[in-house]
Amino acid sequence: MTPPRRRLAVAAATLTLAVLTTACGALGQAVDCNSAANEATKIMTDWSSEVTKNAADTKAIGTASKTAADKTKELAGKYDGEVAAALNDLASGFETMEKGDLAGVSEFTGKMNGFSTKITSACT
Repeated sequence: MTPPRRRLAVAAATLTLAVLTTACGALGQAVDCNSAANEATKIMTDWSSEVTKNAADTKAIGTASKTAADKTKELAGKYDGEVAAALNDLASGFETMEKGDLAGVSEFTGKMNGFSTKITSACT
């Protein structure tokens, strides 16, 4: 496994662990934070998988990033307040990768845990 692929795999595993170990939201809360966090994690994991498969293909990275940004924006539209803001920040992060910037993939992957934390923190 190449170093960028290893970093992506570690980031995906960390994101999954963060969602599984974070209780997001309380009974009666208007926003179903668990759904938002789980869906965001799925989007990030799908993006990581696509980028890992096509680590040297700038067009594939750009396409995966655009798809992830669009899905995240759509998800953000279902929520309001801090959850929507956190999801929109994640979408903006994906948008920065739409040009298929190979050098930026590792940097963005490192920031994904921060986006995940921000989403789950918005629920508390």
